[in-house]
Amino acid sequence: MKKLRFGILSTAKIGRVYVIPAIQESRYCDVSAIASRNPERARQVADELSIPKAYGSYEALLADPDIDAIYIPLPNHLHVEWAVKCLEAGKHVLCEKPVAMGADEAMELRKESEKHPGLIVMEAFMYRHHPRWQRVVELVREGKLGEIKAVHSFFSYFNTDAANYRNSAEMGGGGLMDIGCYSVSVARLIFGREPDHVYGYSENDPEFGVDRLTSGLLSFGSGTSVFTCSTQCHKDQYVKIYGTNGMLELDWPFNPDFSKKTVLKGVIGEDEFIEEFPPCNHFTLQADSFARSVSNKLPQVITLDDSVGNMRVIDRVRDSANLSET
Repeated sequence: MKKLRFGILSTAKIGRVYVIPAIQESRYCDVSAIASRNPERARQVADELSIPKAYGSYEALLADPDIDAIYIPLPNHLHVEWAVKCLEAGKHVLCEKPVAMGADEAMELRKESEKHPGLIVMEAFMYRHHPRWQRVVELVREGKLGEIKAVHSFFSYFNTDAANYRNSAEMGGGGLMDIGCYSVSVARLIFGREPDHVYGYSENDPEFGVDRLTSGLLSFGSGTSVFTCSTQCHKDQYVKIYGTNGMLELDWPFNPDFSKKTVLKGVIGEDEFIEEFPPCNHFTLQADSFARSVSNKLPQVITLDDSVGNMRVIDRVRDSANLSET
């Protein structure tokens, strides 16, 4: 495979610390350029990360004919705007989650992508590419757990930085958008369909105006998913999946330590088991998967239909939470 040449749209921390180094480790990708609205900042980060080209505007990066794909780690309210501009410039798009501010905006992106059938747009839910999660899906689809009855998940960290976009309502911040989206994604993935009923409750930060805690209940007819996410709580993560014939448990399901093995604990029938997975970087695996989808060597793991579905559920949780406040 010819290596996919990436351009990075902004010098955001998630790109600098996690995604860019991971893409550079990919067998199928190169990071060829980075852009910032501050030319000096772009050059500084390019030098630090050994990126050949630095641009002082996003438009200049999109105009580079040697760039095949763009990774977008911008704040949430800019995702669709710049994803559309990338498509218009003839670039494939790997966009951070959540892909849009809501379902309507996600559908706008899907509609625009249909005008460019040769280009791929994929939401960067990196956990979906980890072998532990692929094993979970395999066990569920094979019916090893029986009928799925419950998915429980929790995701939290503590952040009261007023300058952080996650604490800005205008930029699409808040717990549900930043980390609750993972719990929604997992529930839909495990049940393999959309929920029939959705309920939500949120506690908002009085200063920032964003949800600092959201809990949701999703009903799938044959079972339910319950989740809590918080941006002002002790840092933790877990997912537990319960079926009529067994259960699975994952610690640190979304941000495992790349340097350590990961563990899947479970029970099938009367038998308890533990499976171990070698250390790996799911951001690198995401880049590999994206590049192979661009080259038509692998189906796209996360389609825009999937992304639209996720945003619809997030909207419903948010609407229900808002209604409960009145």
